[in-house]
Amino acid sequence: MSETASKPSVLFVCVKNGGKSQMAAGLMRKIAGHSVDVHSAGTKPGTGVNKLSAESLAEIGVDISTETPKAIDAELVRTVDVVVTLGREARVDPFAGTRFENWDTNEPSERGIDGIERMRLVRDDIAARIADLHSRLTQQDGR
Repeated sequence: MSETASKPSVLFVCVKNGGKSQMAAGLMRKIAGHSVDVHSAGTKPGTGVNKLSAESLAEIGVDISTETPKAIDAELVRTVDVVVTLGREARVDPFAGTRFENWDTNEPSERGIDGIERMRLVRDDIAARIADLHSRLTQQDGR
């Protein structure tokens, strides 16, 4: 567990912190409520949340439209229980005691699928992974 909280904590990281990591954080907040501390950040933060990412989440009742990209904070990496990088490009230096996972997420654009259809497929892939992570985080401390 993180030193700052008695509940599990997770940091989702992608490059721009405007798409996949924001989606993952929004989805985790939806299913975890207050049972997990949720953070997101980018290795090279962009200027805003991807509109199609936000639209695809709004379809299932998750609002990330007011989120803003944030830079990764080494202290946060050190204190969370799990750091999840999404995609192939984000790199985070590991810290002893923090678990790291990489989710090489579904990339429909590689199959010619773009726009909102692409984002729905990305959302659904991340949502399935979030459900598994939530289960693992909350089972590890008896919740």
